[in-house]
Amino acid sequence: MAGYLISFEKGAMDHIPEEDWGQAGKAAHAVCQEAKDAGVFVFAGGLSYDDGDVEHKVVSTDGSVVDGPFSEGKELIGGLLIVDVPTRSEALEWAAKIAAACRCAQDVRKFMHDPELAG
Repeated sequence: MAGYLISFEKGAMDHIPEEDWGQAGKAAHAVCQEAKDAGVFVFAGGLSYDDGDVEHKVVSTDGSVVDGPFSEGKELIGGLLIVDVPTRSEALEWAAKIAAACRCAQDVRKFMHDPELAG
């Protein structure tokens, strides 16, 4: 099995009308439940940028803490799903499901295998 990060950029769901957010959330939760039922779910979550208590910070190699990328930067992740599946093809199938639920394109990346961290 291999771990895959399925994610979308901050702002990718901004086109969804406010009255449809609940429906999109339910659809995303349903895909996560389906992944749990299939035994491939590892983790999922959306990242907050606007709740006042959450600020993006970057910690440098010397330990100094600075403000992260500008909030309008596309390099910020808006949400993610991690699945553990045997093939890239299966990861793409899960990405298609979450893309439909979240109504936005998904980026799919395989985690590097590190035998020292493997459990």
